[in-house]
Amino acid sequence: MLGSVILLWIGFGLLFLLFRTRRPKNFPPGPRPVPIFGNLLQLNMANPLNDLRKLSERYGKVYSIYIGSMPAVVLNGLQAMKEALVTQSVEFAGRPEDLMVNHLSESKGIVLTNGAMWKEHRRFALTTLRNFGLGKRSMEERILGEISYIASHLENNAGKAIDSQILFHTASFNIICTVLFGTRYKHEDEFLQSTIRRITEITKILNGPWSMIYEMLPVLRHLPLPFQKAFQNVNMVRKSLADQVSQHKESWVPGEPRDLTDCYLDEMDKRGDDGSSFNEKQQIIYLLDLLFAGTDTTANTLLTAFLYLMTHPDVQERCQKEIDEVLGEKEQASYEDRHKMPYTQAMIHEAQRVADTVPLSVFHTTTKDTRLMGYHIPKGTVIIPNLSSVLSEESQWKFPKEFNPSNFLNDQGEFVKPEAFMPFSTGSRVCLGEGLARMELFLILVTLLRRFKFVWPEDGGVPDYTLIYGLTQTPKPYRLGVRLRDS
Repeated sequence: MLGSVILLWIGFGLLFLLFRTRRPKNFPPGPRPVPIFGNLLQLNMANPLNDLRKLSERYGKVYSIYIGSMPAVVLNGLQAMKEALVTQSVEFAGRPEDLMVNHLSESKGIVLTNGAMWKEHRRFALTTLRNFGLGKRSMEERILGEISYIASHLENNAGKAIDSQILFHTASFNIICTVLFGTRYKHEDEFLQSTIRRITEITKILNGPWSMIYEMLPVLRHLPLPFQKAFQNVNMVRKSLADQVSQHKESWVPGEPRDLTDCYLDEMDKRGDDGSSFNEKQQIIYLLDLLFAGTDTTANTLLTAFLYLMTHPDVQERCQKEIDEVLGEKEQASYEDRHKMPYTQAMIHEAQRVADTVPLSVFHTTTKDTRLMGYHIPKGTVIIPNLSSVLSEESQWKFPKEFNPSNFLNDQGEFVKPEAFMPFSTGSRVCLGEGLARMELFLILVTLLRRFKFVWPEDGGVPDYTLIYGLTQTPKPYRLGVRLRDS
């Protein structure tokens, strides 16, 4: 019996030596990985952010971990983020090609593509979004039109505490849909409800424990485990989007685009069968990327903002006073009004900071062998930008651990935006929808604060600011207390 145990331990020892992972020369330091699992067993897979912070305290702002057998470099803090994503933006602009998120998108669309496909589609998206009103009065009108539905719902429920979870997702979804399809959907519409539900489910699976298991144990990938739900959801959304495109084609007039979908059809028609990256399959993932990015992040930021406004009535009142003074008798707010509202601007940016909506950004890879802060980073290394570490970096913020708009105000009360404010990431891979998100947040918050007072429900218990982790983070569910303002 004793001999069998000794032989078993010798066998385990030999296997460990056989599969032991060795870091490349002058690679960033990090915890020792174990065979098969890498460092994932050393992280809280439900939410690894605290463990990643502790590793940074031990190994520095740039360190490495292993996702299974795959090495990854984690960037922490402003200096490392700037040096990699801005100063060396070309070298760090790649995307991984063999993670769960790649398999979900088949490495198509725009967020997870590389090379010529990414450059072509990013250029196309920026041009098209600009043509359809991004940064112009026409986009303001789309947003204000959707806000009227939110305001009507709140007015009908004044004096009550309502479930806010779907309210802001619906608004964000409809705003991006007016750009993609030229259509807004009723709140009870099946396409709207099912797509929002599936998007939120996908974000909680990605970067969660089942996603990590998918990464480190490829042998399990085809088993009926919970990560299959993400693939089912993506396939259902893709089918719904394909139906939207098919309906569009029936009334599409080449050269007379009504929305981004028509523009894409025009582009495919112009290029013909030249082997271009513009094709029907790519179009569906492209629309999915934009719909995904334009819905969940903005909605979760709004949920965070109203949570803090309810529980910080002094901040809410100061914003309302400024809004009243600036808008006066104006019927509607304009995005240009932000320049006259430094405190409200500061509150909105502070809500984005504490919302920490995409804590680990979207993973990058290096496009060539390079160096970072004295370390050698081989081509193809996965890069994890820990945006959460920058948004709470103690040396960069006056009040890093609390909700305080003063983080964005100078001594004269003027709005300032510190370099460490990068909720949309930074560099060449910065979020495409940043401009639209900023406009939405400002117009929605200003318009609703002008008309309503938001209060924490008497039976709401103690406010819980803990974020639910995932590819995107969201506050725990709460009820929104709504009152009509006296003025």
